[in-house]
Amino acid sequence: MKRKILTVLSALALVAASNVTFAADAAAGKAKAAMCAGCHGPKGISLAPIYPNLAGQKEAYLVTQIKAFRDGTRVNAIMAPMVKNLSDADAENLAAHFSSLK
Repeated sequence: MKRKILTVLSALALVAASNVTFAADAAAGKAKAAMCAGCHGPKGISLAPIYPNLAGQKEAYLVTQIKAFRDGTRVNAIMAPMVKNLSDADAENLAAHFSSLK
């Protein structure tokens, strides 16, 4: 019974998160994205197979992942120093930029 309740609560949380909208500034995100280009490519398409493409990803997903790396809930030795000084607004702006790319 507890497992079913947790599953339902998890599903509701995902639905709620998918409906989140951000008042982000994609132009500010583009300016900040220069630091991402070395691994993720200047247009969000990585040239190296070990780094993910960011172009076209869902904005809410990108915000969540950037904040998780920054806050240490998702651990990666390469990403941690890259995002440690980003504000919530920076994360939202970067996500707006990359999600706008094809």
